[in-house]
Amino acid sequence: MAQPSEEPDDAADIAAPGHSGTGTITTSVPARLDRLPWSRWHWMIVIGLGTVWILDGLEVTTVGNIAGRLSESGSGLPITSAQVTGLGAALYVAGACSGALFFGWLTDKFGRRKLFMVTLAVYLGATAMTALSFSPWWFFVFRFLTGFGIGGEYAAINSAIDELIPSKYRGRVDLIINGSYWLGAIGGALLSILALNTDIFPKDVGWRLTFALGVVLGFVILLVRRHVPESPRWQFIHGHGDEAEGLVTDVEKGVETEKGEKLPPPAGEITIHERKSVGFGLIAKTVFAHYPKRAVLGLSLFIGQAFLYNAITFGFGAILTKFYDVQSGHTGYYFAVIAAGNFIGPLVLGKLFDTVGRRVMIAGTYILPGILLFITAWLFDRGSLNATTLTACWCVVLFFASAGASSAYLTVSEVFPMETRAMAIAFFYAIGTAAGGISGPLVFADLTESGVPGDTALAFSIGAGLMCAAGLVAAFLAVDAEGRGLEDIAKPLSQTEKAA
Repeated sequence: MAQPSEEPDDAADIAAPGHSGTGTITTSVPARLDRLPWSRWHWMIVIGLGTVWILDGLEVTTVGNIAGRLSESGSGLPITSAQVTGLGAALYVAGACSGALFFGWLTDKFGRRKLFMVTLAVYLGATAMTALSFSPWWFFVFRFLTGFGIGGEYAAINSAIDELIPSKYRGRVDLIINGSYWLGAIGGALLSILALNTDIFPKDVGWRLTFALGVVLGFVILLVRRHVPESPRWQFIHGHGDEAEGLVTDVEKGVETEKGEKLPPPAGEITIHERKSVGFGLIAKTVFAHYPKRAVLGLSLFIGQAFLYNAITFGFGAILTKFYDVQSGHTGYYFAVIAAGNFIGPLVLGKLFDTVGRRVMIAGTYILPGILLFITAWLFDRGSLNATTLTACWCVVLFFASAGASSAYLTVSEVFPMETRAMAIAFFYAIGTAAGGISGPLVFADLTESGVPGDTALAFSIGAGLMCAAGLVAAFLAVDAEGRGLEDIAKPLSQTEKAA
């Protein structure tokens, strides 16, 4: 039985608005997908779709680390470090928010596959053009467009992954994929050290090569992604029921051949009205009027993790150089260590979200890192830490916080109806990204760069407080979604009464 907090406030009315489509069908596609054992087909999906987060981590980290080089004479680009990390970063964030909302709407309307190909193509083109930057305006335009493509990826990819991965694996797979951002961050930190070594590359070449590597990796992902199918869940709702049936049948045959045994019968069927599209007004009404508690939960999780991460990562370089005299050229090593802790967290803890459960794990991975960051702030203010021990504290905090942050994406992608999924992801991602990329720097810039220990401790405490608050919200409002089909967690808008 579902928890009271999991039910829409007006469930009977949720599918009432007029549905435009081609007919009514009864299908077992969701149950057939959820009962599949893990197979090579699922690995293909993970590699084709999930690895894009590595590109995002590579992008963000690389730009932060090469800002100093870009501002130097002879870089080939007349720009200041403040412009790169200030206006350039803001435009990347604005592009990501805009891209998430724009492509999120298109993803729900035209399908997952069309859009995750388009968004990756946008990223590839914009990154290649960034490498060719010759003036600030060119650099800024293509940083915006790079973010535009990446933001669209978040909506298209998370929705596709959750709809293709069996329910018993969905939590851990989603967390690990979102956590792979930090593999890119490690690569970006280490790559910048190599690329900025003028004994190897000239000043005006090394930084361009970092962007070129992103293009190469993105192109490889594009080649793999060509084989990833459309979501059968999207297909049967949007009037392509025969295609959905055929796709799932082919997958089942391949899995049975691979495993050498017959699959068990599916657990049930659903009956739905096929639709060609869902209006934005219905999406907004569904998310905020029918599922207000889930909307509060999503906003809390995204804003809490955004502020905690900005409290640590926004000024980490300035903190190390100002308080511990770490050379600016060596901060990349420290960041690589922090990034490793971020990736290991979801990798180790991910399975527990499917076994121990969403509510306990989400609340725990928000409240615990919040408390640990409060302790770190106290130790920092007392002068009890050095560069190594502070980095160790950050690693422990982010080991847990990274799993929590990834669970925010998991949560908003599975607790709203199928027809609104990509747009819901886009909206909450945009809010969290804006909070972290706009409000965060405004709040933390002066605090982390003032050189006063108490100011930096206050920045840590703000992030910690918001993280703990989000964890408390999750303790009361989180949905017990582990092991449940997406259609059981949130009834599709197009679904009629269950077939007898």
